[in-house]
Amino acid sequence: MYMAYGWPQVIPLEQGLCPSSQQRIIYFKVINRLFLVVSPSTLELWSSSQHKVRLGKYKRHADSLEREGENLQAVWSPDTKLIAILTTSFFLHIFKVQFSEKRIQIGGKQPSGLFLANITLVLSEQVPFADKELTVSNFVSDNKHMLLGLSNGSLYSISWKGEFYGAFEIDPNSCDSSDTSTSPNSLGNGFASGRAPAGSVSNHNITRKTAIVQLELCLLMRLLFVLYSDGQLVSFSVSKRGLKQVEYIKPEKKLGSDDAVCTSVASDQQILAVGTRRGVVELYDLAESASLIRSVSLSDWGYSMDETGPVSCIAWTPDNSAFAVGWKLRGLTVWSVSGCRLMSTIRQNGLSVSSPKWDEYGYKLYVIEEESLERVIAFSFGKCCLSRGVSGMTYVRQVIYGEDRLLVVQSEDMDELRILHLNLPVSYISQNWPVQHVAASKDGMHLAVAGLHGLILYDIQLKKWRVFGDITQEQKIQCKGLLWLGKIVVVCNYIDSSNTYELLFYPRYHLDQSSLLCRKPLLAKPMVMDVYKDHILVTYRPFDVHIFHVRLLGELTHSSTPDLQLSTVRELSIMTAKSHPAAMRFIPDRLPRELASDNHISSSEFLDTQPARCLILRINGELSLLDLDDGRERELTDSVELFWVTCGQSEEKASLIEEVSWLDYGHRGMQVWYPSPGADPFKQEDFLQLDPELEFDREVYPLGLLPNAGVVVGVSQRMSFSACTEFPCFEPSPQAQTILHCLLRHLLQRDKTEEALRLAQLSAEKPHFSHCLELLLFTVFDAEVSRQNANKKQVSGPKHAGNCSPLEKTCDLIRNFSEYLDVVVSVARKTDGRYWADLFSAAGRSTELFEECFQRRWYRTAACYILVIAKLEGPAVSQYCALRLLQATLDESLYDLAGELVRFLLRSGKEYDQASTDSERPSPRFLGYFLFRSSYNKPSLDKSNSLKEQSAHIASVKSILESHASYLMSGKELSKLVAFVKGTQFDLVEYLQRERYGSARLENFASGLELIGQKLQMGMLQSRLDAEFLLAHMCSVKFKEWIVVLATLLRRAEVLFDIFQHDIRLWKAYSITLQSRPAFSEYRDLLEGLEERLSNLQEK
Repeated sequence: MYMAYGWPQVIPLEQGLCPSSQQRIIYFKVINRLFLVVSPSTLELWSSSQHKVRLGKYKRHADSLEREGENLQAVWSPDTKLIAILTTSFFLHIFKVQFSEKRIQIGGKQPSGLFLANITLVLSEQVPFADKELTVSNFVSDNKHMLLGLSNGSLYSISWKGEFYGAFEIDPNSCDSSDTSTSPNSLGNGFASGRAPAGSVSNHNITRKTAIVQLELCLLMRLLFVLYSDGQLVSFSVSKRGLKQVEYIKPEKKLGSDDAVCTSVASDQQILAVGTRRGVVELYDLAESASLIRSVSLSDWGYSMDETGPVSCIAWTPDNSAFAVGWKLRGLTVWSVSGCRLMSTIRQNGLSVSSPKWDEYGYKLYVIEEESLERVIAFSFGKCCLSRGVSGMTYVRQVIYGEDRLLVVQSEDMDELRILHLNLPVSYISQNWPVQHVAASKDGMHLAVAGLHGLILYDIQLKKWRVFGDITQEQKIQCKGLLWLGKIVVVCNYIDSSNTYELLFYPRYHLDQSSLLCRKPLLAKPMVMDVYKDHILVTYRPFDVHIFHVRLLGELTHSSTPDLQLSTVRELSIMTAKSHPAAMRFIPDRLPRELASDNHISSSEFLDTQPARCLILRINGELSLLDLDDGRERELTDSVELFWVTCGQSEEKASLIEEVSWLDYGHRGMQVWYPSPGADPFKQEDFLQLDPELEFDREVYPLGLLPNAGVVVGVSQRMSFSACTEFPCFEPSPQAQTILHCLLRHLLQRDKTEEALRLAQLSAEKPHFSHCLELLLFTVFDAEVSRQNANKKQVSGPKHAGNCSPLEKTCDLIRNFSEYLDVVVSVARKTDGRYWADLFSAAGRSTELFEECFQRRWYRTAACYILVIAKLEGPAVSQYCALRLLQATLDESLYDLAGELVRFLLRSGKEYDQASTDSERPSPRFLGYFLFRSSYNKPSLDKSNSLKEQSAHIASVKSILESHASYLMSGKELSKLVAFVKGTQFDLVEYLQRERYGSARLENFASGLELIGQKLQMGMLQSRLDAEFLLAHMCSVKFKEWIVVLATLLRRAEVLFDIFQHDIRLWKAYSITLQSRPAFSEYRDLLEGLEERLSNLQEK
């Protein structure tokens, strides 16, 4: 898995002699920490290591360009010593690359290891083409020869010595054109694809005049892929001796869908990626008769071919686990083989790229920007520790490692997952760049990191690094793999002098030769390794499995160096024609918990026994189970990218995944494998897999598990944009997806109710627990509905009273937790009302659940049940419940909720009247407007409707609201009154007009001003806004007493002046009251201002 991070790096190139309109990069290649850039007039050789430095260049003279033409095509020999270039006038130039002894000084005390390069022209010959009007494709080459495709459909062979062997014809029509069946896994972006199978070609044959536009050579598979200008793609077999014997290049198979525009092959995975004119990339399995595996495109993200254009280029990562795709118009995307979109620039308009190339480690993706052909853009990538090969990685610590850093997921706080950028010490990484292996200890609290040489450890809790004290010892270690054996780090070391491999055992508290616990020579280079408890698995090619037992004599402490003994306990040699293993993991032999407890067997006693099985993930994605006793291998599934063995891995009682054997991830999403309840715990047909709700978002790639939380942790791409930078910053973002509901459902399906309850109780304090219960009930209920729909036409047999349905079991489980009432109604909200009767027949009667919520004063949850009651019990019952709830919410000052209830009651009354005339009319969907604010016209209790014209329940609503308004007004709870009016749309104007001399009357100005001032707390902004709201309503009904009080509190002199200028008598009483009481001294300035203005008015 590859994930982009940070800002892209821009590498400037030198301007050539050609006009800028014609300046384009014709060739770009990355090999062995170097990259070569060829433009029409120049060659540039750069370092692609830690420091991007131009090591050498060659610029052609103007007379050479005029005489021999500009550079047209180029190829770099695999050993990087020679460069061949074909010019527009068909001259072949061969350049030699030689490194001088002049070292480049980058900075710092240590030398950089970079040397300047000399690029010299050693041969210039015109290619003797018979037809001077030909056009040519790209070059492909091996160590001795190179091939060039011509527009007449033939291939031209040239040696690296400059020998021309001439053109030779190839006949693609003689290949096997029979249709091959599409793989059952054919998916588009991970879903079913309707594309034609490989080998299905059009009726017309490829004529000899069809031009060859691209060649793709795979020496490992001895295949040459030839792409023609009409979109036909044909594979040819190549001799064992490479391109030397051109007569042995024979057509094999026609591929693609007649609209191919580019192609790239993953030799390790044996997958061919074909870019099409439709903007789609099709993946073909070369090991299975070139059948179509799946297709990927941006159409599912809303980008059509008109926006992206056809595919322009494809580049596989070095390990063939992902590939980069560029489109002609815009967009660069990186996909995993399973169809997960790992990185994309499609949101950034105008970025059109070509010639994507990965460096040899996969840390950098270099591209040429089409609109600016004078620079190379380098994207930084981190790789995930996928537990492949010879490095072990625990699933509880999720780490992405870049060239000089670790990106660690901080999962200690489950409320928020974060990425921590952990830079390696400069003293280590500057000499041992780049990071090559990372392994985490079983508890995830210690990390082992290896670069080019040596080893470095990190303690996550203490935030400290541990390194070799002696740098000479560090430089003697070339780490090819890492494992953790408890508190011991196991290093697979390559000895350069003898070309052998060995295992080194170091205690984590001290990295030094004096603390080396054991040195174990290996027979050959290991393919994969694994460790469980005190057993180590080492597998050699072709498929030889060796298992060692580790025995530690003595205490592993700083003060003592114990003796570590390694003994071989099992050797297994397996003959198979299958692809090589990519990962192998021990499967611990587990006793059922009840059996272990009955026999008083401790967990350590049976976990320390030698594992008898292991899981094998092969390079082609096949997952199988190997019996280590008899060597039998049982295939489980295919198209798997990674897996985690979970059984027997956690020693903590709080682990939520002990019931799971393992999990795997591929194009189907996440698959959960459970042990069989029978005698054979790994019987294939009893495994329950492929939980549909575990299909990950195709932008989230899983990294690991948090067993104590029951969640899968994944990562997706995020981008942040800045006005001061040209490119966005790529930010990996961790995501969490729970699997607890899958585990609970599995236990309930097997009638393990007590185990399910224990597991749920362990999870009750987790942040996602309520969501997990909701998912559990929803998936079980959805399955029940689907089953009923499928059996509609079948006569169902009588239901046995003693058998509980899965839905009833689930409700019984969730009923043990306080979240039950919320979960049930939340699931009802997400399902069709036609099936509510089935849900509540198992969950309980809706009115009883409402009553329980009401008694617990969970009014918001109770409100959600109103709609269910209306559907199941009728409108009369729902209106009664709603009226009770309305009164309770008003008493609790829950005015927003009260407003929703008011609107429900008003509308339900109207719809009840309409429903009485048409009993067959389906129940309306109130859910949206009832639970959430919407923009429809809200009904109000306006004065135009008299009580005589309103139904009984509407009169009840009005009575309840008026009673509450009187209560608030009598107690001068004005802030609550404002919230009440806004929330329920209560007609305050009508109420004030009617209650002017009733509950709204102010008995005394002075006491009213003092009391209202205390209630409103005018120093707060919200209180001032509430006072303004009331003042506006009081002005509309000309309620003079209230206007004077509120205007005084708000210091609204213009409002007071407008009143007093027409009522001098009121002014005098007002002035005397304010002056006579010390409590009103704060209004002296207001009083003086009013007195001055009124005096001026009287003088006029």
